[in-house]
Amino acid sequence: MNDEGQEARPVNGRSMYSYIGEAWKNPGKTYLKELNHQRKIEWRREENFLRIERPTRLDRARALGYKAKQGYVVVRGRVRKGSFQKRTIRAGRRPKRKGINKITTGKSLQRMAEERTAKRYPNLEVLNSYWVGADGLHEWYEVILVDPAHPVIKADTKINWICDSNNKNRVYRGLTSAGIAGRGLRNKGNGAEKVRPSIKGKGRKGK
Repeated sequence: MNDEGQEARPVNGRSMYSYIGEAWKNPGKTYLKELNHQRKIEWRREENFLRIERPTRLDRARALGYKAKQGYVVVRGRVRKGSFQKRTIRAGRRPKRKGINKITTGKSLQRMAEERTAKRYPNLEVLNSYWVGADGLHEWYEVILVDPAHPVIKADTKINWICDSNNKNRVYRGLTSAGIAGRGLRNKGNGAEKVRPSIKGKGRKGK
């Protein structure tokens, strides 16, 4: 509030969240460079899929549905980068069937982080997640979870849809933002013919 009793408006018409988001667009060239370097040293030592007190990226968390109220939980988890590391094949194979490197999964690392988080917190539902950092070995994501049995969540008309039984285990069905993107549902029209109902099932229509 200012001296006249009016609410203070954002400088230049921009909110605090816009400045945070601008810094995170290229964290290697902003004040976040040194800050994230120190953070990752601590993150490597801590337990994986650890519940944290507050989001690291407040702008992304708020945009993806987070609220600082009871019933919301934020968990930071890491996932190993890179393709699958298959064991060396000792028996006879054609070179075509002896693939070891460059074998990648159909899921993104972000979806893996969400699913592994849900596995460790079975009484909570995954709302969304966002990227917070990476090094040569791992990617870190913060996952927003909601407690569907909490009375505060049940009373909030903006989030109590997650209490419905139809939204149970939504992360395993690709219903989060990362899951929708990984299933190709961000694209419509020309060029999106082979992504529905799924990449795996595109050649089995009518069978």
